[in-house]
Amino acid sequence: MQHLSFALSRHILLGKRILASCKRPAAFMSTLLINQPQYAWLKDLGLKEENEGVYNGIWGGRGEIVTTYCPANAEPIASVRQASLEDYEETIKKAKEAWKIWADVPAPKRGEIVRQIGDALRKKIKDLGSLVSLEMGKIFVESAGEVQEYIDVCDYAVGLSRMIGGPVLPSERPGHALIEQWNPVGLVGIITAFNFPVAVYGWNNAIAMICGNACLWKGAPTTSLISVAVTKIVAKVLEDNKVPGAVCSLICGGADIGTAMARDERVGLLSFTGSTKVGKQVALMVQERFGRSLLELGGNNAIVVFEDADLNLVIPSALFAAVGTAGQRCTTARRLFLHESIHDEVVEKLAKAYAQIRIGDPLDSTTLYGPLHTKQAVMMFLDAVEQAKQQGGSVVYGGKVLNRPGNYVEPTIVTGLPHNASIVHTETFAPILYVLKFKTEEEGFAWNNEVKQGLSSSIFTRDLGRIFRWLGPKGSDCGVVNVNIPTSGAEIGGAFGGEKHTGGGRESGSDSWKLYMRRSTCTINYTKDLPLAQGIKFQ
Repeated sequence: MQHLSFALSRHILLGKRILASCKRPAAFMSTLLINQPQYAWLKDLGLKEENEGVYNGIWGGRGEIVTTYCPANAEPIASVRQASLEDYEETIKKAKEAWKIWADVPAPKRGEIVRQIGDALRKKIKDLGSLVSLEMGKIFVESAGEVQEYIDVCDYAVGLSRMIGGPVLPSERPGHALIEQWNPVGLVGIITAFNFPVAVYGWNNAIAMICGNACLWKGAPTTSLISVAVTKIVAKVLEDNKVPGAVCSLICGGADIGTAMARDERVGLLSFTGSTKVGKQVALMVQERFGRSLLELGGNNAIVVFEDADLNLVIPSALFAAVGTAGQRCTTARRLFLHESIHDEVVEKLAKAYAQIRIGDPLDSTTLYGPLHTKQAVMMFLDAVEQAKQQGGSVVYGGKVLNRPGNYVEPTIVTGLPHNASIVHTETFAPILYVLKFKTEEEGFAWNNEVKQGLSSSIFTRDLGRIFRWLGPKGSDCGVVNVNIPTSGAEIGGAFGGEKHTGGGRESGSDSWKLYMRRSTCTINYTKDLPLAQGIKFQ
């Protein structure tokens, strides 16, 4: 990754390669997928050949034009005009003004508007899911599921809007009330990654809104059409309810916009999803101004399979966890630890399962596995496979680029590496699964925990004692700790996030709403006396 004053995640750098000039020849426009009959549904989402990438109540944008390309065929889809720093300054001022209005709206009423956003997304789930497949590259069922996740979080947030609040605590002083008051942080900045261009925004947006915050969203440049399409849906709901559009502002852009968001004291909370390397830079920038950050960073996730495991669960679980989204989930299983007694059997069965994966167009309903998002990701895949071979690994399935248009590579299984090989400890955002033998429970648990990231983890066993040791203080050190299910596929009801170099952030369910609010401990004296705490006499 090349040096930038603020590298705003791998997807920003990937987006840089597709910057285009402001003047488009007619021949180029005619090749855009949006102008082809089979993609007419793109215009049903309000998209055009060239789209404005700034929304703050009105649409605009004075920055560069970025054309996004379909990873399945490398053809241009449409373009988005990015934000300039002047656009950013104008938008953040409007967002702060809009917040003053939004904060006065009662929380249940805010929940009602979020409910309407969920309903509006429901009506567009097919088209929006298709756009995710077209621009990001994941298969349609996963893409539609991602939109469904935003819808589900909206439903969750509606109920939460009538439940958030602090306790009334017993005061040690007579005639005093002690309460916790929760108020919004004001403006929540949301920077999302290419691999979940809808759901991650939804987690943050729905919860932040019912808490009384305005939102400022910067999506990945390589999925900017999705950012525009989602914002158009949300903006229509706000307009219908006579709510200032800047409550849900959009600012498409690159590193300069991300830098501004990280350094801006007006951004009460910055939620960042991306690589650990970039997240560290984000954290330092935000901490320098004593701001708040919510970090969802890398994952090098493991599945640990014991000798008593049900292999009828293990094989499909490992397959989905390693191959789903072509290995481009933060919760993708990258390490598979197999007890030595079942290692060869599982590898053989898994390789046969891999051979049956239906590879193809993400929009084809029969496809199970689509392309990588960019050409750079293909090069990273090839480099990782070569490193694995050099470090002693054997490729038992895959390892090659597919000879077809688009960014397709073979899903890959590598065996024979030591658990502490450097490539095993490297998160490569590609469908490469490292399979290793282990002997004891202590070994399996320790190997799970030895990487720097701590996002998701899973064991397969029928031993009840082992299950609770896995969940306990000497078990998995991850934020997501599973038993007899894959590492990916988290539900919205629980808090999502990880430990260590994953950043420590939590989004979506449980008490994650607290991250979007500030807490005040309030003491109210309703008498004419003035007793002091701890029995102090000051007379």
